[in-house]
Amino acid sequence: MANDLIIRAGRRTVSMETAAVAALEARIDDSFHRACELILACQGRVIVSGMGKSGHIGRKIAATLASTGTPSFFVHPGEASHGDFGMITRQDIVIAISNSGASNEVLTLLPLLKRLGIPLISMTGKADSPLAQSADVNLDIAVDTEACPLNLAPTSSTTVTLVMGDALAVALLEARGFTAEDFAFSHPGGALGRQLLLKVEDVMHAGEELPQVTPETPLSKALLEMTSKGFGMTTVVDSQGQLLGVFTDGDLRRVIDHKVELDSATMEQVMSRRPKTVSAHTLAAEALRIMEDNKITALVVEDAKHHPVGLLHMHDILRAGVI
Repeated sequence: MANDLIIRAGRRTVSMETAAVAALEARIDDSFHRACELILACQGRVIVSGMGKSGHIGRKIAATLASTGTPSFFVHPGEASHGDFGMITRQDIVIAISNSGASNEVLTLLPLLKRLGIPLISMTGKADSPLAQSADVNLDIAVDTEACPLNLAPTSSTTVTLVMGDALAVALLEARGFTAEDFAFSHPGGALGRQLLLKVEDVMHAGEELPQVTPETPLSKALLEMTSKGFGMTTVVDSQGQLLGVFTDGDLRRVIDHKVELDSATMEQVMSRRPKTVSAHTLAAEALRIMEDNKITALVVEDAKHHPVGLLHMHDILRAGVI
């Protein structure tokens, strides 16, 4: 097959499916609103079901709903007839997908759903089909023609179904006030989860690892504390343990430039006052932003009484995979 024929076929497919999706916009109407209301009122889970390609799309829709604040999972209609219907409870709601609206495996479930009083939302390409007529709400996923040149393989119809599912998920997400942090709880293992859930207290250095000196400490001894703890800085605290300032490698360079005597100078004379600090409950991603904005590589972690309780280095955040 010539290259130009292949390219034309690919572009024709994209064009046809784009047109099919564009036609879907007008069908986000009262039926769509009613479907969302039914799902929002559901006290259980959203059960998505469908055969063949509709089933594959249904699995993705269920996964998208589940990750955006609507508890959901997929049940294969064939398996439901052989025991898996026990996964569905009276508190649930069912979304059944069938382009023809006449899939035998899906229709077999209708009497059971009606008997239990379980609300049914259908996604079909035929509003007069048995499935659409039995549903509490039918969402129209009809297409004029499939992108397949034989008008047989589900192509445009499955794309439209997927977009309808995404439209449901996003509308429900906004109606629930679902936040990025909520999303992170559904994705704790991903980069977003690490960014939004990891707190400073999870990665900071505390206890004996925290470098600490007093204002009276000679600069020479403070350098030993900095070297032994390995952070390129030390905190300076008063007799009550409150944070007065810090001394860093950068401060040392300035001291040397000013030819200050290392043996006679004290922390009181050379420390940097009012250092940048965070609390242990600050998100690690926020702490990283503070470091970047202020062009520093470490932050003192203090409690509500201004006692240093830890030290956070940029390397700790990078190792945790926050970015």
